[in-house]
Amino acid sequence: MADLVHYQEGAVVSRTVMDKKTGIVTLFAFDKGQGLSEHTAPFDALVHIIDGEAEIIISGQSYKLTQGEIIIMPADEPHALDALQEFKMLLVMIRSRL
Repeated sequence: MADLVHYQEGAVVSRTVMDKKTGIVTLFAFDKGQGLSEHTAPFDALVHIIDGEAEIIISGQSYKLTQGEIIIMPADEPHALDALQEFKMLLVMIRSRL
């Protein structure tokens, strides 16, 4: 799965794997120093780190994750992501409220 998305210098690259009424699965590749600014989402989201290391901040609490680790970002909670080094992640958005 990691080979479906590639790192690009100074960029965040994404590829949608599945987009259905019940949820979305997206692969991301973040170059070191890239990230997603704080935001909220209306659905729970599962993040699985496929490669590298990331800092994920949920409601002000920081978590450092490495390859193979998983975290859940609860719906409506502010969260942000920062690439401590290049990293790839699988994001699974679970649309529990249709």
